[in-house]
Amino acid sequence: MSPRVVAGPTGPRNSEEMTIALPGGALWGETLDALDAAGIDTSEARSDTRQLTYAAGDFTLVQMRPSDVPTYVEAGAADLGITGKDVLLEQRDRALYELLDLRYGACRMVLAGRSGDERLGETERRLGAMRIATKYPRIAERWFEETGRQAEVIEVKGSVELAPLVGLADGIIDLVATGRTLLENGLEVREDIAPSTARLVANRVSHKLRAREVDDLVERLRKATWT
Repeated sequence: MSPRVVAGPTGPRNSEEMTIALPGGALWGETLDALDAAGIDTSEARSDTRQLTYAAGDFTLVQMRPSDVPTYVEAGAADLGITGKDVLLEQRDRALYELLDLRYGACRMVLAGRSGDERLGETERRLGAMRIATKYPRIAERWFEETGRQAEVIEVKGSVELAPLVGLADGIIDLVATGRTLLENGLEVREDIAPSTARLVANRVSHKLRAREVDDLVERLRKATWT
């Protein structure tokens, strides 16, 4: 069988197997479980190894940071990818297709402040703008724009919960699951912004050229995660 050619913005990629970009971190285990339930053998990906690419029958699985998945899929380095809705909201200008809500990895994007502290509201009333620390600056800016408020958005890469505790910001916008980390740092949710679950995305060219294979996998994953 001759290799297929999948075209992407960075050029054609020869591949017989369909390549799926997978998110490391919190979504990794549930993603492998979903693929197994869909009939994809993830035993190599579960092995104790430092490699980042894994053979899985008719598929090649590639492990990466969740935030990198849209980059690889858009560029055609991966045909499909799985990442959180939070990542897609932050990178919503990416040229790719969102195909399926996989219904696991449920979290929510929230605005949070110090428990019992009215600094968020007081700062807005006194200065006309809040200082908000976040790993999601685009989501934060859109949220305040859509709700008609002003905010100085401060992008941080590490533990965003630290920002209100040391006076860097009045509050934070972050992704939470149980809310335990907020509680342990003396923070509380003030506003819900958006829910987030794992999503299946596709390269636009692959979606067209490998439509039958893509549709088949979508249906298998739907059965695996929706029942």
